[in-house]
Amino acid sequence: MRSKEDYLKALKDGRKVYYRGKLVEDITSHPILRIAALHAAKLYEYQDRLYEDSKLGKISKFFKVPKSPQDLLDRHKLIYDLTLYCNGIFNISQAIGSDALFALMITARQVDKKYGTDYYKRVEKYFEEVAKQDLTLATAQTDVKGDRSKRPSEQVDPDMYVRIVDVRSDGIVVKGAKAHTTQSAVSDEIIVIPTRAMRENDKDYAIAFAIPTNTQGLKMYTRPIDEIEGNTSAILSKKDYELETLTVFDNVFIPWDRVFLFKEYDHAGTLAMLFATYHRFTALSYRAATINLFLGSSRLISKLNGIENEKHVRDDIVDIILYKEILRSTAIAAAVNPVFLEEIALPNPIFTNVGKLYSNMHFHDVVKDLIDIAGGIIATMPSEEDLKSEEGSTIIKYLRGAVSGEERVKGLKLVKELAASPITGYLLTGMIHAEGSIEASKIELFRSYNYNEAENLIKKILE
Repeated sequence: MRSKEDYLKALKDGRKVYYRGKLVEDITSHPILRIAALHAAKLYEYQDRLYEDSKLGKISKFFKVPKSPQDLLDRHKLIYDLTLYCNGIFNISQAIGSDALFALMITARQVDKKYGTDYYKRVEKYFEEVAKQDLTLATAQTDVKGDRSKRPSEQVDPDMYVRIVDVRSDGIVVKGAKAHTTQSAVSDEIIVIPTRAMRENDKDYAIAFAIPTNTQGLKMYTRPIDEIEGNTSAILSKKDYELETLTVFDNVFIPWDRVFLFKEYDHAGTLAMLFATYHRFTALSYRAATINLFLGSSRLISKLNGIENEKHVRDDIVDIILYKEILRSTAIAAAVNPVFLEEIALPNPIFTNVGKLYSNMHFHDVVKDLIDIAGGIIATMPSEEDLKSEEGSTIIKYLRGAVSGEERVKGLKLVKELAASPITGYLLTGMIHAEGSIEASKIELFRSYNYNEAENLIKKILE
């Protein structure tokens, strides 16, 4: 199978990546962006990621199409364990792309049945190619949207949603932009899917396709990595982080064999929802692992501060445990109670959205708990430069707790990074909006919930 070195070498392919106003010639040698590439490369070092497929041979477990509750449970464990392997930072490299591929498989079969198209054959061929080549995949779903009160076809600027601008005998040409495309700049391929349901007037926006990341006309503008450049005492982010880009499609050509939805507007919403369900299940799995950063740091700093037996500390830590285990419980419940569509197992949408909504709404409580235990020093402690200066020994003397100043400072640096640095704002925003906003989960939960049991109970009482 593919090695870490194979993957990193493949990133030197002329892709157009911009960082802080400059074109990045080689992302693997860039002092900041290379960390995201090395993080993604850890996928290829993870020992327990391959399995023997009866048709394709040895491939990544991420490309195992779920056909049973056990398959979904195995996927949950894979995502959870790989996140721990990557120091609590989610490795999206094959997770999000396979989420999209499973959604495309289901949707393609449904569209083929209705319209006599051959999308499933295209999806299957593409799936086999990326699985055999062991590629990394980004998924671009979220359009920039423009005026949120208007539909795609109603925008003043028609490029606010990715759209078809030309149809040729050999394929289509698209234009527009997608936001928040995680790890796109360090992925081999990008899968593009609709962000919402469409109407007939929006049919030029009802498209799904896949392209190599170095495709002509594709440009990626990377967010500033403030968690490293804005925090000289960072520890975790210098080991692992994931980047996002504003991904611009400037008249990008897509050959027909890589087009998976073409103006079938009545299926755009279905595809968007199916992907969201798979990806929210992924979110529950990795977030439950990520919370170990906050749980472990809370335990450590409580001991360094000498307050591990205080009631308020116990309450804070139990609150973090509750958050972590609700996420794991809902992921497991979603896996063992799947919905089967086109013979593929979909995580139970109700349990998935319940867990995801809880995750969205209560992450800030986890941050609050860690701050409560650590104290205000994480926001006011002297800088890394001060600690390394001639005055460092004096500063460290006065930063001791139940242990020496040297030992406590090590813990304080990590807690500061998690709870009082640029990565805190990044995580807060991500935990509220990534994999679907609070409102998106509420809408889907309200729409898809089966009210019959509750309504029939009330009806029986009132008869």
